[in-house]
Amino acid sequence: MMEIISPRRPRQYRQRKPRRRSRFLAALLLVLLAVWFWPQDEATDLADLEEDTSLALVAEQTADEPQEPQLPPTHFVHAIEPGDTLSSIFSRYALGQSAMYQILAADEALLALDILRPGHVLTFNLNEETRILEEMELYIHPGSRVVYRRADAETFEYDEILIPGEWEQQLLAGEINGSFYLSAMQAGLTEGEAAQITTLFREQLNFARDMQAGDQFQIIRHQQLVEGEPTGQSRIEAVRILRRNRVHSAFLCDDGNYYDHNGESLMRAFLRFPSERRLKVSSAFNPRRLHPVTGRVAPHNGTDFPMPIGTPVLATGDGVVTRVNNHPFAGKYVEIRHGGDYTTRYLHLHKTLVKQGQSVKRGERIALSGNTGRSTGPHLHFELHVRGRPVDPMRADIPMTVSVPKERRKQFEQRVAELINLMDGPDERIAMR
Repeated sequence: MMEIISPRRPRQYRQRKPRRRSRFLAALLLVLLAVWFWPQDEATDLADLEEDTSLALVAEQTADEPQEPQLPPTHFVHAIEPGDTLSSIFSRYALGQSAMYQILAADEALLALDILRPGHVLTFNLNEETRILEEMELYIHPGSRVVYRRADAETFEYDEILIPGEWEQQLLAGEINGSFYLSAMQAGLTEGEAAQITTLFREQLNFARDMQAGDQFQIIRHQQLVEGEPTGQSRIEAVRILRRNRVHSAFLCDDGNYYDHNGESLMRAFLRFPSERRLKVSSAFNPRRLHPVTGRVAPHNGTDFPMPIGTPVLATGDGVVTRVNNHPFAGKYVEIRHGGDYTTRYLHLHKTLVKQGQSVKRGERIALSGNTGRSTGPHLHFELHVRGRPVDPMRADIPMTVSVPKERRKQFEQRVAELINLMDGPDERIAMR
């Protein structure tokens, strides 16, 4: 048998083994020395770094895990922002559309939630156990709040809280520089007040054509304050416009109508009915009426007239359209602000024929009657508000005369004399702006 002999390794290879062992022992010695002389605080920092890294990994893993949705608190406040609607707010806080419609049903008599604007505040209270909405408060201004409270599982009721406060008299004056509208705004009037004045003098003065640079105006305004804070509510008491050698004037009488300094009305007489003919009343004004749909006691702040769908609806007086909306319960409706203290509303319309901000005259067609919203049949719901409060439009003392009534003449003349004396006082008493 052949014997296999392993070849011998070269001499050079056999000499490398001791060198490698020496290098390994030297490296090991250096490591031991480094560990022995390593500063204690750096060792601690290294441990802390390892701990922080572990926590970060845990946090990252936790963040990847699905989180349960955060429920809203049982009491919270939402300040109205531009673009907010009641629907968007209820969706944002997951309050449920059914609760929103229940509140809108209660608000049908007020329509306060149709004009949410910055400055208004909503406060919500939920049941702590069921987390169902129990109460919502609408803050309009320091003198006006509305609280909507749950009456049962399907119904809300409201409580309107009004604080009269104090009314402060202000005298504003200015000179025409450009348009009357811009000059009035510079003098401190609001857009609504400027529009009211132009409507008031519409029959005798064309502001765009007749007013010239240098013409002057003087306005006495009452502004509501509650605990010293303006509410934004105001009332024009007197206006004088001085055009070269002619003076146009308007003074508010206690009947809610404006007259010039001679006692002649600036407002044409109101129509009693918002139609081309006298109408039959199907449901009268009644603050304690039993609602025909819900069966609950709820205020009926207007008068109902049965009308076939498409019947023309007329403005009962000159004014400016302040609202054209579509409410889930009031249906399509129009609101008109008239000179003085009067506002009218026309509900459940089939079609509106005017736009917000548009000026209208007494007897002008503003809509076609209908059956929109929560309604038992085709009809027109007509409301008249005096100084912000609903009154019976069939019995209210509305402007029907062309001059100050005889029984009010003496008191009116005394009031006009006081206001003119204020306007004609020393220059420093007039707030020229």
